[in-house]
Amino acid sequence: MAKVLTVLKVYPKDVDVDLDDVVSRLRSVLPSRYELVRSEKVYVAFGLYILRLYVLMPEDVEGGTEELECIVKGLEGVENVETELVTRTEA
Repeated sequence: MAKVLTVLKVYPKDVDVDLDDVVSRLRSVLPSRYELVRSEKVYVAFGLYILRLYVLMPEDVEGGTEELECIVKGLEGVENVETELVTRTEA
């Protein structure tokens, strides 16, 4: 079965949020059907960085990216989550 690569933009509540800690906490709560492949900090402006997360997930997850977005939004220090890209990969 193919998987989809989902790219999420994660906005912190403020500039003082430790984004490395957010990634670490995400790894500990992410269900096994999701795989965090990569994370990167992206500079926005005025000292604010966002996280860009690359997550592999099964293509047949009901509700698409909704569950994944809710998991990330539930992390302390996260203000908002946007799905930037969803693309199908080979098995």
